[in-house]
Amino acid sequence: EGLGVEKDKKREVYHLEVAAIGGHPDARNNLACFEWENSRHDRALQHWIVAAKLGDESSVDTLEDAYRKGYVRKEDFASA
Repeated sequence: EGLGVEKDKKREVYHLEVAAIGGHPDARNNLACFEWENSRHDRALQHWIVAAKLGDESSVDTLEDAYRKGYVRKEDFASA
């Protein structure tokens, strides 16, 4: 949130995608949050699974919570 700079969500998502493709788990986690907020739950869960496999503890915690609420299948949770 820079001072005097407009927030460009499309550019933000683009750079998150580039970082995620480059293997950055934090970017993958942030993309998952963006997708979840925009009701693309399947995409969000896939991002969290990948981020968890890359070692992102926040994604593991989120997946565990989603599993308890019935959003994630046991097989998907186990693979993360």
